[in-house]
Amino acid sequence: MSQTPNVVSSTEMSAAEAKWITLKKIKYTDANGSERVWECAERKTRKSTGVDAVAIFAMIRSKTNAFPLSTVVIEQYRPPIDAFIIELPAGLIDENETPEETAIRELEEETGYKADRVVESSPVVVSDPGMTNANMKLVVLNVTLEDKLETPEPKLEAGEFIVQRVVALDQLDTELKEYAKRGFVVDARLSHFATGYEMAKRVQAGEFRL
Repeated sequence: MSQTPNVVSSTEMSAAEAKWITLKKIKYTDANGSERVWECAERKTRKSTGVDAVAIFAMIRSKTNAFPLSTVVIEQYRPPIDAFIIELPAGLIDENETPEETAIRELEEETGYKADRVVESSPVVVSDPGMTNANMKLVVLNVTLEDKLETPEPKLEAGEFIVQRVVALDQLDTELKEYAKRGFVVDARLSHFATGYEMAKRVQAGEFRL
């Protein structure tokens, strides 16, 4: 990366101009039978699966236990917030592709890691239903390495500038807090996962017993 990306201008765009998203005005009746109006953003890219995208949680492990159970996160500049974000690898689902196939493909493209099996695929979930009907699935993939931690080359597309970072699962919550101190914005879904994992450890240790 030769220079730091930044927003140089921001103007309103009509829905007709937009390539990836559109705006909808929804009329609905509430619990009292009153008619109301809601503004909503929708993706134009949703394919026949009915699912927009996947987020990928990779479980990276060593056959020789050379390093602790880890995952990979990515650093990426996001123009809507004019900041670098730390998030899970993710991507839109192509036509004639299952969410799980997308996850395997996107993990290799964005991080270089090749999954050897699908551990779990979540139900369809949403993250901002007050603003958009965009949805996704979380796909958990297993990546087994022969010995020590490897850092393969990603297969980034033109215009993609992504830095991958492998983090021990037990240190994920701590590492994300350090990222925030350094000025990164932490993706809410990744933050919620890390917080939940940390809370589960505290519950298991008996911290919240009466």
